[in-house]
Amino acid sequence: MNEVAFIKMNGLGNDFAIFDGRQNPLKLTASQAAFVADRADGVGCDQVIVMEPSARADVFMRILNADGSEVDACGNATRCVGRLVAGELNRAGITIETNAGVLIAQMIGDDQVTVDMGVPKFGWQEIPLSEEFRDTRMIELQIGPIDKPLLHSPSVVNVGNPHCIFWVDDIEGFDLERFGPMLEHHPLFPEQANISLAEVTSKSALKLKVWERGVGLTKACGTAACAAAVAAVRKRLTGRNVAVSLPGGDLQILWREADDHILMTGPIEVEFSGKVELA
Repeated sequence: MNEVAFIKMNGLGNDFAIFDGRQNPLKLTASQAAFVADRADGVGCDQVIVMEPSARADVFMRILNADGSEVDACGNATRCVGRLVAGELNRAGITIETNAGVLIAQMIGDDQVTVDMGVPKFGWQEIPLSEEFRDTRMIELQIGPIDKPLLHSPSVVNVGNPHCIFWVDDIEGFDLERFGPMLEHHPLFPEQANISLAEVTSKSALKLKVWERGVGLTKACGTAACAAAVAAVRKRLTGRNVAVSLPGGDLQILWREADDHILMTGPIEVEFSGKVELA
């Protein structure tokens, strides 16, 4: 057995076990990551994060879901890693390389972090989808009877990973835990997708509930908040500066008009540190 140190952090309750593999390389298997994420026998978290050396940025961030699968982006984890590395380097701004590209994290006070999540992708092949849709603001996908579907006409967008957003009058009126697994693995999404229910409450605010691929229902998902915000702008439901309320708290999303970059701001929290034994 191998005992490895970690730090437990969260952004709006979206929680992570963060390992430092910069000095001593750490390559977690899918089963090891799933064990760490297990809330009964392991540390318990939504994602397992490994910090690695980067030739392009201050740090490389590897992201493993609770089921052990690797993903390219995680907004809340980026904010947590940003806070850790900024503290080490005694700088307000740092760069974080991910499989989705290099992101910039900026510290705002002690517990608020802004991350530049880059430019969203709307092309059906970029999301990706398994068939062509010219307008991804609203695609043909529904759950329920043809003449009276329960959910229909979602927006789709890629913000480092695929997102599918259903627009509803009340996010509490639907059992996302029931629909989420089926929609996540729908044949339309060859790389699976994060599934969200979004409720617009004003021109500058919306509520969001997320079924995260490889994780399940989560208290918060940063990339989903970004995806819902930009999709709302494209549908002319909100302005470009949107407060997104998730079960774990609020994120402020700005889709900057000058360059189409998404800026996400929200709190982070250090929970505890410890060691875990890995087979």
